[in-house]
Amino acid sequence: MRTIRLANLNAYKLGRDTIDTASWKARVTAIGEIAPDILALQEVIVDETRPSAEWATEASTVIQQLAAETGLSATTVHADGTPGPTAMANNLARGWYTALLWNPSTVKPVAGGFRPYGAPDFWHGFTTARFDIGAAEPVTVASYHGDPFRGNWRRDEAFRIKSVFRTTGGAKPGLVLGDFNALSAAKVDEPEGEQFYDPEPYLDHDHDDLEYQLLEGTIGKEQLADRRQSEVLLRRGFMVDAAAHLKVPWQATVGHWEDGRGDPDPWGARRIDLVYTTRPVVPALVSYSTHTSPAAREASDHLPVICEIDPSRISGEA
Repeated sequence: MRTIRLANLNAYKLGRDTIDTASWKARVTAIGEIAPDILALQEVIVDETRPSAEWATEASTVIQQLAAETGLSATTVHADGTPGPTAMANNLARGWYTALLWNPSTVKPVAGGFRPYGAPDFWHGFTTARFDIGAAEPVTVASYHGDPFRGNWRRDEAFRIKSVFRTTGGAKPGLVLGDFNALSAAKVDEPEGEQFYDPEPYLDHDHDDLEYQLLEGTIGKEQLADRRQSEVLLRRGFMVDAAAHLKVPWQATVGHWEDGRGDPDPWGARRIDLVYTTRPVVPALVSYSTHTSPAAREASDHLPVICEIDPSRISGEA
C-alpha cells in the first residue's frame, strides 16, 4: 500500500525577517522530520507598512525559500503547462497568507488546478490546488486559517469551504487542513454515551477573550465552545474530522508555549489545527498524528498534524 502523507503547520508569523533564524531552522527541521507529500501552511506574513502591491512578491519569496530548504515545491502550473504563481492566498486587505507546498517526486499539481480565494469570503486567504496523487481522479487540497475573532464569520467561511468541495448533490474528493481557530464538533462513542471528541475547554475560564470562542449567551454560564463552523462541514457526513474518525488519542495542538513567549495564550491546551476529509476520501484514511518533536515545539505555537491516506481507497461515490 502506497500512502500519501499530508501535514499542516501554522508557522507562527513566518516572515522575511525570520529566514536563517533559529526558529526558521526549527521549522525546516520539523518539516523534514514529517517528510510530507503535501504541506498546508498558514501565517506567512509580510510587512503591511509597505505598499500592498509588494506583498505578494515578499510572501512568495518566503514560501519559495522554505520550499527550497525542505525539498518541496510551491510553484503551480498554468492550464497551458507553463509555470504558474506560488500556491498562496491572502484577502488583499491583509498581509497574512496561507500556502500549499508539495513533494514533486510523489504528487503532481494538476495544470490549471490552483485557485486562491480571498475577501469577502475569508478573513485569511484560502489556498486550493488539485493534485494527482495516484487516485482514480485528482484530489483537491486546501490550506485554511479561520477567522480568529468572529464565530459568525467562521461559520460563514465553513459554508464557503463546503461550496469549493461540492458537486451537485455531493462532495468532490478532497481535504482541508488548517488552523481553524475553533473546536471541532466531531463526536465519538464513549462508555457514558456519545461525547465531543474535544471536551469543553472553557468551563472554568474567566477572561475577556472568551467572547471570541464561546457561543453567544453562554459566557459566565455554561461557557460552551462555538462549534458552528465545524457543524457546517460535518453535516450529513459531507466531511469528517480525521482524528475523531480514526479515534486516535486526543492531543492538543496549541498551549505548549508559555505566556510571554510568542503571543499570550489565555485559552490553554486545545486542538484547533485540524484535518477534514470529504466523504469520498473517508475510506482512504489510514493514520493521523500530532508531531511533537523538540523541533516542532520550538518552531511554532501550533504543533503540526499529519494525516495519511491510501489513494487506491478513495471512493468514486460523491
